[in-house]
Amino acid sequence: MLSESVDSLVTNPQGTYADATFGGGGHTAAILSRLNPRGKLIAFDRDGDALGNAPEDPRLTLIHNNFRFIENYRRFCLGDEGFDGILADLGVSSHQFDTPGRGFSFRFDAPLDMRMNREGGKTAADLVAEASEEELERIFRLYGELENPRKAARCIVEARAQKPILTTGDLTAAVEKVTPKAAPHKYLAKLCQALRIEVNDEMRALEKFLDGAARSLKPGGRLVVITYHSLEDRMVKNFIRSGRTDGVEEKDVYGRVHSPLEAVLRKPLTPSESEISSNTRARSAKLRVATKKEVA
Repeated sequence: MLSESVDSLVTNPQGTYADATFGGGGHTAAILSRLNPRGKLIAFDRDGDALGNAPEDPRLTLIHNNFRFIENYRRFCLGDEGFDGILADLGVSSHQFDTPGRGFSFRFDAPLDMRMNREGGKTAADLVAEASEEELERIFRLYGELENPRKAARCIVEARAQKPILTTGDLTAAVEKVTPKAAPHKYLAKLCQALRIEVNDEMRALEKFLDGAARSLKPGGRLVVITYHSLEDRMVKNFIRSGRTDGVEEKDVYGRVHSPLEAVLRKPLTPSESEISSNTRARSAKLRVATKKEVA
């Protein structure tokens, strides 16, 4: 949904925008193509591999850091100025999925890493080695929405007692007896998703990003977010509606909800059949658009 997201984002060709998830640079290139020489774009990515995709363009500033710090960098780069629009395409980039050494996919027998920033932090191998059975069950239930999270957790604990789980192949073998025969790839994808979300603290990062993005937009500025699983989408939907990712509404004495944003679209946009046929990873994508309310 490249065109749809950028169409929703860019309302002022000489405005200041943020691409919070630079990745392969596709959205950044599309945004730059809509800006005139006076426009500015600040892009973020915590993956060092993404830095090599940066185009030579004086309008672009690429920051090697997590998008959760968008408000800090807005102040540093723009001072009191806010963004006319902020775009976030959540999830894992194709480069990360398709590079065996990153350990994001069970399609390759590779080191069980899954870190988006390989310069520090625990790997997925560290997580499955150290987490208790109860903690693994929580991760698989909450972030993978597995039907049998307790059984999967128990299998991993039993397997690691025999030998360390160091690769994606080790992980697949550890849960083999509880992996459904009818749809093993779907099950393993959910399992890997759960571990990746925990390793990269993705839900907390998204919460911090949404708070910072709302404060960093100009009145009337656009927030455009593409999500890929229900947890992300629920958080974004809740935040747009209530100003909180948990959806709890705080109201003033007149009954008005304290939310800095207002939805532009009643329902999220989803990819066309032609896009899904050319890119199967897009099938679960949802695009939500909101605008920052004018100051009363």
